[in-house]
Amino acid sequence: MTSGIKEGKKVGQNGMQNPTNEKAVKISPKDAPAVDRALCRSKLYLLVSWGYLYPEDEEFLDYLQSGEFVEDGKTALEGLKKELKGIGGEEALVRLDALAGQFDAIEAWISSEGENWNLQDLRDEHRRVFSNVIALDCPPYETLFGNDHVFGQSYVMGDIAGFYSAFGLQLSPDIHERLDHLSVELEFMHYLAYKESYAILHDGAEKLKTVIEAEKKFVKEHIGRWVPLFSGMLIRKADYGFYKILADFTSNWMAFDIAFLGVAPQPYSETDYRPATYSNPEGQSFECGAQDQGNELSLLMSEVGADAFLDKESGASGQSGNA
Repeated sequence: MTSGIKEGKKVGQNGMQNPTNEKAVKISPKDAPAVDRALCRSKLYLLVSWGYLYPEDEEFLDYLQSGEFVEDGKTALEGLKKELKGIGGEEALVRLDALAGQFDAIEAWISSEGENWNLQDLRDEHRRVFSNVIALDCPPYETLFGNDHVFGQSYVMGDIAGFYSAFGLQLSPDIHERLDHLSVELEFMHYLAYKESYAILHDGAEKLKTVIEAEKKFVKEHIGRWVPLFSGMLIRKADYGFYKILADFTSNWMAFDIAFLGVAPQPYSETDYRPATYSNPEGQSFECGAQDQGNELSLLMSEVGADAFLDKESGASGQSGNA
C-alpha cells in the first residue's frame, strides 16, 4: 500500500517504515505491555493515515472490502485496551469504546454500500469531500490552520520538516502530497510509535526517551492542535458515508492519544482558521495554498519559504531536527 514517508530503503511489508532490519527477539514480561501498546498505536495511526490518501489504485478499497481494515483495527484496539493499565485515565477508555463503535460503523457501511463500490466510486467520494484542489472548508493541511500570514506557514512547514529530517525521513516519491498533509503527519506518528516498540527492545532508555519525547512534542505542537478542528469541519462537510465515519474516528483517536501521552495541546478554534494571506507593497492580497503543487520536497519547501527557514536555523544551531 502506498506510503507517504520513507527512511532510506528500509521499507517493510505493506509500506510500513521499519526502523531497522528486524531479528526475532524474546520479549521480557516486563517490557511486553509497553511493546504491545506501542505496536497497537502504530497500527491505528497507519490505518487512519491510509484512509485520507487519494486512492491511486484499488489496494485500499480491496483492504476495506475484504474486511481486513476493520479486523486489523479491532485487533489493535483490543490489544491496546488490554494493556492500557490506567494510562490516560477514564478519557482514554471512553475514546477506545467510541473507536470500537466507529469500526462497527465502517463494517456496516461496507455491508450496505461499500462492498459494491469500484475504484471510481471511492475516488468520486474523495473528490466530493476534498475536491481536486485544497478544499478550504476542510483542508487536510496543517499550515492552513492558525497561520494568517504566509510567513507563519513557512515557520510551521519548516518545523514539520525538521521533525522528519531528525529521524532520517523524507516524502516518498510514490505519494503526491505535501509534507503537512494529514496522512503524512499521521504516518509519521505511526513510524514514531513503531520506533518506540523497537527502542524498548533494542536501543536502551536514552533513545527510548528521545522517541517518546518526539511523539509528545509532535502531538502537542502539531496534530493535537489542528486535527481536532479539522475533524469537526470534515464531519460537517462529509455529512455521511465513509469519510464521515473516518472523521468521527479521527476525532476520537486524537482525543485518545492526547490523553494517553499526557500532553495538553492548545487546539485551534473556528476563529483561528484563516487561510494565510500576503500583502505586497501595493496593499493587494491573495490566498496562499489554494492549489496543490505536487510532492517534491524541494519544491514544497521553496514554495512556502521553509528552505530559507531551515537554512537560517541550521546556521544558528547546526541542527536540522526538533526531536
